[in-house]
Formats: sequence, structure tokens, C-alpha cells
Amino acid sequence: MSQLFDSDFLNRIQRLVLYFRTEAESISAGNRKSRSKGSSVEFSDYREYVPGDDFRRIDWNAFGRFEKLFIKLFMEEREVPVSIFLDISKSMDWGVPNKNIASRKLAAALAYISLANFDKVSLACTDENARQVLMGIRGKNQFHRIIKTLEMVQYSGESDIQKAIESSHVLSGRGISILITDFFSRGNITELLKYLAYHKQTIYACHILSPQELSPDISDSLRLVDSETGEVLDITVTPSLIKAYKNALDSFTYQVRQACIKFGAQYFQFSSEMAVEEMVKGVAAR
Repeated sequence: MSQLFDSDFLNRIQRLVLYFRTEAESISAGNRKSRSKGSSVEFSDYREYVPGDDFRRIDWNAFGRFEKLFIKLFMEEREVPVSIFLDISKSMDWGVPNKNIASRKLAAALAYISLANFDKVSLACTDENARQVLMGIRGKNQFHRIIKTLEMVQYSGESDIQKAIESSHVLSGRGISILITDFFSRGNITELLKYLAYHKQTIYACHILSPQELSPDISDSLRLVDSETGEVLDITVTPSLIKAYKNALDSFTYQVRQACIKFGAQYFQFSSEMAVEEMVKGVAAR
């Protein structure tokens, strides 16, 4: 097992499933499968009882066998497609902690939670094109395919998430699209969100930046090298330059946020030093 997706990480995201499921169902009526009895639903699975569950759904036969309370889960036959678009351009392979670690952990956690919610998951790793693509993954027993793909990811190239997503052919009708990126892209973010909205996507934009990008602590003279293009810029750091950088970052973030608002997308800004649980709970709280 990899160091990135070790047993401790897998145990932690499994504990997040119930939290995320409860929050998602409370705000997204119709976007998740029904788990109530009726002629239009079928039995799906069990889970352990937690306070607040409908006691009428307790399986007393299971209690007699295991001396634990289990709830029967039912679901409608339809499912929600969840598409996760992970930016693997070179700019995402930077920072302390590295953005590539935080972004892959977030992608894995959201994929697992979606599979646990009986949704269909697709994953596309993108730079200027769609690279590793998995389509229509169903069931937690297929989660290993997500993990294997994320373990093999190579961060390289420039980012054009608009072009990459439009050419990926991942979307298959109304569903949920999750963007995990630093948004340092040549593509037009507004046009990308417009494209996703046109395809009837509920959009979650996860904007991941490193602590050094959010609050640079540098001084003296240094050489900046664009990680994607190789362009070089020699600068002398001054307080006014740091202030100008922060103003530029705030303006950039504001533009992304406003584009999200325009097309009904949920926007989240995360630091790569955040624990994956905190990032997931931030998404689930909306």
C-alpha cells in the first residue's frame, strides 16, 4: 500500500461517509438515491444504527445474530453521476505541503464518499488535455481503481482545464462535477463554468493553494521560474511588491469566486496544509 493512501487514510475517509451522506441529503433533495421503503425502491445495503435513525428500519434479525443494531438501506434504481476533474499540471506539483498530495487525497476522499452514497463516479486527470480517465465506477469494491489511478499520476505540462474537460467526454447527463485545481490555467474559467452549467451539472470548485502562495514569506532577491512554461523572472522583494502580489491574488480569487456565483457553483478555497477531513467537511457543509 502506498504511503499516500495508507490504511490510516482509508480508515479516516470511511469515518467521513456518514457525515457527508447526512449533510448531502439534507441539501440536495433528488440528487441522491432515496433510502426509504416503497414500491419504487429496492434493498441496497446495511449500516450500523446511529442516534436519530428511524427505528422502524432496524433489522431485528441482524440484531439477533450480531447483537448490534443495523439499519436497512433502500435506494431508487436511478443514480447520480459524479465527475471529478483533477488538475495534474505542473503548477499543482508545488508547495509545502505539496498541492499534489492534498489534491489527490481530496479526490480520493470525495470519490469514496460518492461510491458509498451509491453514486456513479468518473475521474479525469487533466492538464491541457484529459489524461488518465476512469468512467462510470460503481460500488466501494471498485475504489481500488481510483486509488491506482491517483497513485500513478504524473504532474507535468501546462493547464487548460476548459479545453481538457470539454474534450474529456466524461459528462453523461445531469450530475455533479467537482473541480480540484489551483485555477492557474490558460483556459477561460467563466466559459468552463458556463459549459458545466449548460450540461446541468451541480458544480463544486475546490481551489487549492499552498501556504507559500497564500502568504509568501520571502525577502531579498530571487529568481522565479514558471513551473509550467519555464519562463524566468528575476525580482527584488520589497514590502510594496509583497503587497502588490497579495492584491493580485485577492483579485484573482475574487474573479474565480464571482464566476462561480454567476453559474451557481459552490466555491471553496483550501490550503494544502489542511487535513483532508477539514476539506471534505467544508464541501459537505454547503
